[in-house]
Parts: sequence; C-alpha cells; structure tokens
Amino acid sequence: MRKITSILIFFFIAINCYSQENTLPSVLVKTLEGNSFNIQNISNKNNPIVISFWATWCKPCKKELNNIAEVYEEWQDETNVKLIAISIDDARSVSKVAPYVNASDWEYEIYLDSNGDLKRALGVSTVPHTFLLNNKKQIIWQHKGYIDGDEEKLFEKIKEITNK
Repeated sequence: MRKITSILIFFFIAINCYSQENTLPSVLVKTLEGNSFNIQNISNKNNPIVISFWATWCKPCKKELNNIAEVYEEWQDETNVKLIAISIDDARSVSKVAPYVNASDWEYEIYLDSNGDLKRALGVSTVPHTFLLNNKKQIIWQHKGYIDGDEEKLFEKIKEITNK
C-alpha cells in the first residue's frame, strides 16, 4: 500500500511540475515608462503570443527582431500574433533600450527585465531566446539563438497553432 501511495504522490508531483513549466510565472517586469507589469497579465484575445528575450548588446537579437519587424504586419494579418520583446539589459545598459526601440520603429510591446527575474524563472541562459505561447498562454515551443531564416520557422509554428 505504501508503494502505491508513493507512486501516486510522485505522479501528481510530476504532473504539477510539468504543467507549471508550460505556463508563465508571476513575475514583475517594467514598461519603458518604468511602470511594473506582471507578465502573467499579457493578453492577445486568445491568439498566439511570441515572447522574445533580447539585449541591446546582442547583434543576433537585434537582427532577429528587425527581420521580424519587416514581416510583422503580415504575420498579424494572417494569424493575429502578438510579439513581446523582453530586454535583459542590466542597470548599465538599460538606458539604451528605449532609444534603440524608437529608432527601430518596432510595433512590439517592450518590457524590461533588468534584474533577470523573468529570465531566471523561464530558464533563459542565452539570448536571443524565443517562446511561442498558444491561445491559453501556455508555452508550446521555444528556440535559442538566431540565424537568418529562423523567423520563417517561427512563423510556421505560429501558423500551425492558429490553423488547428
């Protein structure tokens, strides 16, 4: 009987851990205006969300987000996707984020994770690191790094979940 109880407890713990890994943690980030925002409150009216971790000092990050910016309007027209860019710039470089974003003319929501709480909670070790969330805000896919063409793979994943 003890063995069965132990197995059941392990099973329920495993299920609970797995389900938590697929959801966003309750972590505060900052807006460009300096306001606090709980990342669990992101919303896109039951449509997919892309979360991209980046930094001003990361050339592949900027290249990825700039390449997506060129096709982002088409992506939105076809899939209603929303992209959220989370800067991991620390206190020394965070002042460069807003000028870079404004010069880039990105149509993304931008948040700052200067203390790295969200980065740690999601296990982000390198940037760029991109997450795709489904209409229930569950993480269903992620990708680390960037080479030309990765944005096309991301868009294919977005289309897969919007066509179901």
